[in-house]
Amino acid sequence: MTKIQDQFDPIIRESIVKKKQIAIIPVGSIEQHGAHLPISTDTDIVTEVSKRLAEKNGYLLLPTISYGVSYEHAPYFQLSISKSTLQKILIDLCESLLKNNIKTVFIINGHHGNQNAIKDIDVKLGKLSKNKLKVFPLSYWHFMKRDFDHAGFVETSLMLAISKNVKMKFAQKGLITDSMSKQEVAKLGKLASKSFPKVTKNGVWGDPRDATKSQGNRFLAEIIENLAKKCQTCLTGHSS
Repeated sequence: MTKIQDQFDPIIRESIVKKKQIAIIPVGSIEQHGAHLPISTDTDIVTEVSKRLAEKNGYLLLPTISYGVSYEHAPYFQLSISKSTLQKILIDLCESLLKNNIKTVFIINGHHGNQNAIKDIDVKLGKLSKNKLKVFPLSYWHFMKRDFDHAGFVETSLMLAISKNVKMKFAQKGLITDSMSKQEVAKLGKLASKSFPKVTKNGVWGDPRDATKSQGNRFLAEIIENLAKKCQTCLTGHSS
C-alpha cells in the first residue's frame, strides 16, 4: 500500500512509470451516529476498510473525502455536500488521476446517502475519458452477510475494533426491524432516506448495546476478504 499524501513527487511519478497503479478513493460522511458514536463514524470506518484493502491488494490510497450527502439526518447534526457536488469532486479527482497516468480507480463508499452520487459514475467517467479510465464504485457493507445498521450492533462493533472514541455507556436501543416484513423495512428505508429521525427517534437503527471489539474484527476480516476478491474480479473479469 502507498498513501498518496505521504509520497514525494519524483518517487510517485517513477512508481507510476514502473507499474500500472490502481487507486482507491474512500468516501465517508460527517453526521450523527446516536449518543455513543462520533459524527466521524462513516469516515473512520471507510478509511480503515480502504487502508486494509490497499495493503492487501497493493493499491494507492488517496485521502478520504470526509463529507457526504447526509441531509436526511437533520435536525440532528450533519455537515453535508450535495449529490452533484460530491459527484463533481469524484469526477475531477478521477480525471486528475488519469492525467497522472493512473487509469483504474476504486471508489469505496462508507455512507448510504452517497449511493446516488456514485451510481453510474463509472459510465460517466468512461464517456468523459473516452474509455481510458476504469472506475468501480463499491459500498463496503455490501461485502458482509450481516444486515447493516446505523449506529447499531454492526457499526458499533466496527468502531470498537478501530477506534477508542466510542462511549458505550451512552449506547441506546434504536429501531428494531427483526419482526417486520421486507416490505415494511423497505418502506421505512425510503422514509429514512428523507428523514432519518422520523424513523429512528434517537438516530439509531439497530441495537448497539451488545457490540464488541472482537465481533468488529470479524466483520472487518469478512469485508476485506470479500472486497479484495471483488476488486480482483473487476480487474480481470473473472471470479476468483
